[in-house]
Amino acid sequence: MTIHPLSAHSSQAYSSHTVDAILDRALAGQDLTEAEGVILLQQTEAETIAAIRETADRLRQRQVGEVVTYVVNRNINFTNICEQHCSFCAFRRDAGEAGAYWLNEAAILEKTADAVNRGATEICMQGGLNPEAKIDGSMLNYYLQLVKLIKQAFPDLHLHAFSPQEVQFIAREDGLSYAEVIAALQTAGVGSMPGTAAEVLNDEVRRVICPEKINTATWLEVVETAHRLGMPTTSTMLSGHIETPVQQMQHLGALRSLQQAAVKRGDRGITEFILLPFVGQEAPKPIRRRVGRDQPVLTDALLLMAVARIFLGNWIVNHQPSWVKLGLNGATTALTWGCNDIGGTLMEEHITSMAGAKGGTCMEVDTLRQAIYSIGRPAQQRDTVYGKIDEKIDEKIDRKISASNGNPMN
Repeated sequence: MTIHPLSAHSSQAYSSHTVDAILDRALAGQDLTEAEGVILLQQTEAETIAAIRETADRLRQRQVGEVVTYVVNRNINFTNICEQHCSFCAFRRDAGEAGAYWLNEAAILEKTADAVNRGATEICMQGGLNPEAKIDGSMLNYYLQLVKLIKQAFPDLHLHAFSPQEVQFIAREDGLSYAEVIAALQTAGVGSMPGTAAEVLNDEVRRVICPEKINTATWLEVVETAHRLGMPTTSTMLSGHIETPVQQMQHLGALRSLQQAAVKRGDRGITEFILLPFVGQEAPKPIRRRVGRDQPVLTDALLLMAVARIFLGNWIVNHQPSWVKLGLNGATTALTWGCNDIGGTLMEEHITSMAGAKGGTCMEVDTLRQAIYSIGRPAQQRDTVYGKIDEKIDEKIDRKISASNGNPMN
C-alpha cells in the first residue's frame, strides 16, 4: 500500500444528508466510527466545513464550557544528542556535532529557578536519546537524578516528564520492564507523562518518518502501563505530512480505545489531546520534498482539530492547539474549532523552533489571556492535570492587563 500526502488524497463526495446525519449523531452524544470521521475529514465545501466547526464548538461548550485554560510552565530539553534519526526532526544531533548540547545540573537548576520566579507550576522535561546518559552504568539512575535534582530544590513543582519513547529507551538499556521504569520515576517525583513520540499511530507511516522509534503497540503499551500505575498522560498527533485521513482516524481511534480502557478501570488516563502540525522548514530534505511544504496549513489543522473534538470529546475532553506551530493567531482561531485550552507559556522551546516554526518560543501570561479575551471567552490558569489554580492569581493578572490595555472581556 502506498502512502500519499494529504494534499494528494482524493476527496470522496458525500451528500450533505450523510454529513448532517453524522453530525446529528455526534450532537446526540454518540461516538462516531473511524469511517465517519474519515468522511468528515474529506469534506471540502465551505458550508459543510462550517457545519463541522459549529458542531465541534457546540460539543466543546457542552463538554467543558466556555472557559479557556492555560498552564504556566517551562520546557527543559536537557539534551539534543540522540541515537535516532527521525526524518522530520531538525532538533537531534550526534555527540560532537555542531549544535549538540547536554545541559549540566547547574544549568537545569538555573532554568528551573527562573521558571519558578516567573510563576511556573510545571516543568516539562524531555530530551534526545543519549546513549551516554548513565550514572554507574545505569540509564535509569541518570533520569532519576534529573528528577531528584528538580524535586529536592522545588518540591511543589509538577514534573511532566519523559515520553513513552524515553521510557522504552531506559528499559532497553537497563534490562527493565516499562512498569519498573515508570514506577521508579513516579516514586522520584514525576507527576505525569507527555504523550509525545506518538507521531501517527500507524506502523506504515512510522516506518517512513521514524523507523527507529517504538512501534504503535509499544507506544500504547507504555502509556497504558503509566495509566495502570496511576500516572496520567497527555496525547498528541503529528499531522500534515504523509499520513492520510484514514490513518489519522486510526490514530484517534487508538487514543479513544486507550482512554476508554483507562476510564473503565477507574484511572485518570489521558488528560488532553494536542494536535502538532508538521513544521518542515529545517527538517531533513527527503521529508521536506515528500511533504512539499515548510509550514502547517491552518485550514487542514483546524478541520482535524474539529473532527478530533467530535470523535474524542466524550472521552478526552480537553483539546489544545500548538501556538508554537500555528502562531498565536492560529491557535486562538482553533479555540472556535473545538479547542478549550491554549497550552503553556513554555518559556523556551527548541524542538519545533529548530524545525523552523514561526510561532515563537515563549509566551507571556498576559499575551495568552488577551488572546483568549479577543474571542469573548473567559481565561483561567490551570495546573498540569487541569486542576484550578487560585483565582486570586487570575484576578491579579487581569488587573495588570486592565491597567495597561483597558478592561478585558469577562
